[in-house]
Amino acid sequence: MAGEETQERGNWSRKMDFMLSCIGFAVGLGNVWRFPYLCYRNGGATFLIPYLIMLVLAGLPLFYLELALGQFASEGPITVWKISPAFTGIGFGMLTISGMVCIYYNVIIMYSIYYMFVSFVNLDDTVPWETCNNPWNTLACRKKAYPDLKSMDEENRTMTLFDEIYKKPCVAGLLNNISDVYNTTFTNVTELNSTMIQSDITKGCMIKYTTASAEYWERYVLRVHEADGFEDMGGFSLKNAVTLFFAWILIFFCLMKGVKSSGKVVYFTATFPYVILIVLLIRGLTLPGYEKGIEFYMIPVPEKLKNAKVWGDAASQIFYSLGPAWGGLLTMSSYNKFKNNCQRDAVIVALINCGTSIFAGFAIFSLLGFMAHITNRPVESVVDSGPGLAFIAYPEGIAQLPVSSVWAFLFFFMLLTLGLDSQFVMMETVISGISDVFPKFLRKHKTLFTLFCCLVGFILGLPQVTKGGIYMLQLMDWYSGSYNLMLVALAEIICIMYVYGYKNFMSDIEMMVGSKPNIYWLANWLFLTPVVIVFIVVMSATQYIPAYYGDYVFPDWAQGLGWCMVVSPILWIIIIMIIQIIRLGPAKAFKATPSWGPANPEDRTGRYATTTTFDSVITEKPPLPYTNGGSDNPVFYSEKL
Repeated sequence: MAGEETQERGNWSRKMDFMLSCIGFAVGLGNVWRFPYLCYRNGGATFLIPYLIMLVLAGLPLFYLELALGQFASEGPITVWKISPAFTGIGFGMLTISGMVCIYYNVIIMYSIYYMFVSFVNLDDTVPWETCNNPWNTLACRKKAYPDLKSMDEENRTMTLFDEIYKKPCVAGLLNNISDVYNTTFTNVTELNSTMIQSDITKGCMIKYTTASAEYWERYVLRVHEADGFEDMGGFSLKNAVTLFFAWILIFFCLMKGVKSSGKVVYFTATFPYVILIVLLIRGLTLPGYEKGIEFYMIPVPEKLKNAKVWGDAASQIFYSLGPAWGGLLTMSSYNKFKNNCQRDAVIVALINCGTSIFAGFAIFSLLGFMAHITNRPVESVVDSGPGLAFIAYPEGIAQLPVSSVWAFLFFFMLLTLGLDSQFVMMETVISGISDVFPKFLRKHKTLFTLFCCLVGFILGLPQVTKGGIYMLQLMDWYSGSYNLMLVALAEIICIMYVYGYKNFMSDIEMMVGSKPNIYWLANWLFLTPVVIVFIVVMSATQYIPAYYGDYVFPDWAQGLGWCMVVSPILWIIIIMIIQIIRLGPAKAFKATPSWGPANPEDRTGRYATTTTFDSVITEKPPLPYTNGGSDNPVFYSEKL
């Protein structure tokens, strides 16, 4: 019976299956959407410094820790805490974070689907965000390139400045200030030369242009100009609501019946995004003004490193993209073969993931430089630094390509595949995690329960498809996967390193890979990673910045709602710990249960061979959640498309 149950749970059929699925989970929308806008919001290259530090000191050590934990016990995020029952709340905290992120993550997928549909119906024409002569465009929309002032003579340069770049009446109102600076009395703007017109005094008189892609996103897709912040979110956007429903139907049918496709599909979804990004980068580097964006991306501003929010965003992005403290890594690694070299997998996947983020940054910032050149604005203020950045900068670059509709369709299809990879694993982690709590009922009705979860996700996502829905999306992205991720990871480290014991954990890893972790891993797990997490959380609390979108700062009640998202996963840890201490007593609550250890009897060697028998382990285990040789495993869902 033991052998049969172990066989039912299944393993990966090939070594590359886990690697590709892990890359599919880690390399997602966060790399081409969230990383660039966080980088944009926090000063370009300035953000890269704490980002790489967080990778080395927190992201990679936690990534390896979760892969090793899940692979060793072959348990998911709820049941793996047999290692110390008092910390079972960590699993529920992980599910809570994944559930909250799933709600708004599918809205981002919805926008990708919408743009993909629009690109498809315009295959015989140009994309609608290519021109400024649409009903939703304003007079501020500009498609012409920024005038080449250096090649003009003084007379034409002055004339062009007032015709296209500066508001003449505004400059006229500053004549007294200009006179004071140059110690000369000016009575008319015609007396000014081009250097005086472009001085710091007249910066406020510059005409602020927008791009066609920005106005299409804000005034047509979102219609955010018809809302007034959280005070008046406006009505529902029917087109977005219908597309969101379609997105959740797509998720449901993919999760309802897991189908393991051939490995060739994975090779396509793993390489296709890089082809599109390379094309966009090449095109971006051939557009005028690209160097402004690249400079912003590559030249740091050291003063910004004093801002705790920059470090907090870097840490949250590492957690967001690599996936520690979400539960997905535990779920995927639990299907590894016991002797798999998970240390090698952790390093490779982490480097590919972060390399993709940095590479995508070059593509998007070259396009932002072009947009700054067109709109006569600094790179840091050319678009609002929010989730919509990818739906402004990337489409603007695509519109400059020949047969732009075809490239747009391929690009947003790429975004869809990237998003679905991660969404499948996050949703199935939530579904299987809840099913582990009520196995007798929910596993028998998996399809209905999956439908119920998708329906709840759709209903909770509806506020984000109102005309002011982008504010809610920004609020959820700001709070739902930020400080709480770091605190859950801190609890995870405390449980494994200090309660279970680092010596025990190192011995467990040695049983799997043949050697104990080196000093880098041990130093981070025992000291550096916890210290970094505590430092970031404390500094972020002392230098707290309220959530905002563009120039709009969210009201206090909305900030309070955001903090409820932060606190809810932490409450799970505290409440369940109290319950377990009362239920089991302090000693047993923090001690590993007799059933803790490798799932396969062949792997229960050393101290696990003498502490308990495998039959007793099986009787204590809940029914295994996946059958059919593992084809119902959530990690196979990243191979769907």
